[in-house]
Amino acid sequence: MTLKIHALQLDSVWEDKAANFSKVRALLEAAPPEKGTLIVVPEMFATGFSCDVTKTLEPVGGETEQFLRELAGTYGCAVLGGVVTPGKEGRGRNQSLVIAPGGGELARYTKMQPFSLGGEADVHESGASPVIFEWSGCKIAPLICYDLRFPELARSAVKLGAEVLIYIAAWPVKRFQHWITLLQARAIENQAYVIGVNRTGSDPQFSYNGRSLVVDPHGVIIADAGEREHELRAEIKSSVVREWRAQFPALRDAGLV
Repeated sequence: MTLKIHALQLDSVWEDKAANFSKVRALLEAAPPEKGTLIVVPEMFATGFSCDVTKTLEPVGGETEQFLRELAGTYGCAVLGGVVTPGKEGRGRNQSLVIAPGGGELARYTKMQPFSLGGEADVHESGASPVIFEWSGCKIAPLICYDLRFPELARSAVKLGAEVLIYIAAWPVKRFQHWITLLQARAIENQAYVIGVNRTGSDPQFSYNGRSLVVDPHGVIIADAGEREHELRAEIKSSVVREWRAQFPALRDAGLV
């Protein structure tokens, strides 16, 4: 089977959910995805990467989650996007939420490595483990931004069966070369497709240059969104992952499959 990806490289408006919902709707109306596609929007797309939990935090089932459900129902697609929900003692959980076309929850992953340099670790608690969901015949692990720097997290997802790793992000331009190199590294070492969906534009703290990518299991970039706000489309097949893992048994030799 073929997994169709429709990633939105968004220039999020700072702490303005209504404006960002409008931006996403406009991008999808201008370039509608095919039914059954996986739509992906960046980390904390509804507010930008803000550490003000009075502006970002929502209850489970809140307005951003309902917006993702609206998109899934409207387009007959699965939708993966960033939300912030309540944690313990007033802290939040930076999550990647995946919604099925019928509105059901396919996966809810909490970022395991909050970005301490940006103050995130002070306001968001860490997740406990990776999660896996299946869509279009692929086993997919949703991950978030700073997680990319920790190869053991991707390895843990692969041990659970992941064939595709999807990192939603707010990755600043000053470290964009790290973003590209690490996405390729995670693909090569895990013999998996790796998809990175980053924001573009700027906020009061950082500037971003997008470069959302789809990388194949050999580390080859097969789709690159560049720097502007728009959609990125790609098609991938789980059979490519399975055949390469069988031909070159590095994961088996590592005791992972």
